[in-house]
Amino acid sequence: MKTFLCVLIFWGSLSPLLAQDSTVVTNFKDTVSVKPDTSYWQRSFSGGVNFNQASFSNWTGGGVNSVALGAVVAARALYTKANWSWDNTADLQLGFVTQNGLTRKAADQIMLNSVAGYKISPKIDWFGSATFSSFFATGYRYSGLATGQSSFKVSNFLAPGQLTLAWGVAYKPSDWFALRLSPFAPRFTFLSDQGVRFSENAAGIPVRNPNAIAYGVAPGKSIRTEWLAFQLQASLIRNLSENVNINARYLMYANYKTLDAIDHRIDLILTAKVNRYLSTTFGVIALFDKDFIDVWQLQQTLAIGLVYNVSSFRKK
Repeated sequence: MKTFLCVLIFWGSLSPLLAQDSTVVTNFKDTVSVKPDTSYWQRSFSGGVNFNQASFSNWTGGGVNSVALGAVVAARALYTKANWSWDNTADLQLGFVTQNGLTRKAADQIMLNSVAGYKISPKIDWFGSATFSSFFATGYRYSGLATGQSSFKVSNFLAPGQLTLAWGVAYKPSDWFALRLSPFAPRFTFLSDQGVRFSENAAGIPVRNPNAIAYGVAPGKSIRTEWLAFQLQASLIRNLSENVNINARYLMYANYKTLDAIDHRIDLILTAKVNRYLSTTFGVIALFDKDFIDVWQLQQTLAIGLVYNVSSFRKK
């Protein structure tokens, strides 16, 4: 956990250095501050709130009263000056559904990515990056439980959480696409809640087990470090038309010690703007990580709701 805090503090300390370009002119007794030139920044923000409700009274066809509320945020800030660039993205999701007085999580994601690059040719950069992922809220399993159990905790904020630092070379033919190769990409997996450790008995029923490995973190530990690994990142963020935007990312992570257990992650958010205030959002997260489970994990969301979009990206 100390490593995680040190990395965050270091990351945050870079912000004021890269976020502004201010100069001070001294003329003997007079000191004049020149306003920062913010033209090097391009920013975009897309945020939406989705609400669904259904109620029944004496309805012979049957049904369950329900309320669903969700929020999606996709933000980006890109700094470019001379040969330097600094690209920051945030993809956040959180949603809940309530049926018959029971509230369950319907969507949950924290994905933050920051990449600093130096151009060595028109389309090639040297780069360093930091990627963080976790959940906002506690996650539960609701099926295949022991008699009398209605829920079983399996995740929480920073349980797991992953921070990957990577260095390498990037191919960037445009501002909206990048392919990054990192031969050195250490990853830190955090487990702040030891209460998510469990194992399954012969009947496949989960039982709490403090000695079980959770998300690759050994018993009695709160962090796992993988130093020698290769990472590939591909990202595409673009307006397909005036009203349709795609935000897609692919990530492959290969620990050199366990090349038979390569991790894959695909994130896709497709937003179609109906009018100034309404939009339709389709999201998919596909994840394969043997430290979590031996099969592909899939999360899919589709919603219509209020949206707010703003962008200062220059049209080309």
